[in-house]
Amino acid sequence: MCGRAYDPRFIFAWPNNRIAVMGPEQAAGVLAIVAEEKFRRAGAEPDAAMIEGMRQKVIKKMEKESTALFATARLWDDGLIDPRDSRRLLALCLAACRDADRRQPKANAFGIGRM
Repeated sequence: MCGRAYDPRFIFAWPNNRIAVMGPEQAAGVLAIVAEEKFRRAGAEPDAAMIEGMRQKVIKKMEKESTALFATARLWDDGLIDPRDSRRLLALCLAACRDADRRQPKANAFGIGRM
């Protein structure tokens, strides 16, 4: 439950995780309500077929774009790990953080590339 905006040192994910603010069904439902209200404000009757088509399109897109592979392909995390390796990786990351806090980094004039 952390993103790059919180400046974490590491972000790893399990292969079965989902990344989304809300589920596809809920998001599609909210967008359908907004679309219906937009039609009603304009004085028109909401087109049920169009709204249902939009709902299905949103659900399909969110199902695809909330997967772990989609997120890690965009470098939203530092990689996918096998859940069985979680403790070992946690120990490695904690050791790296401890060592980083003990050392004084040299100043540089260039950024750090993530690949």
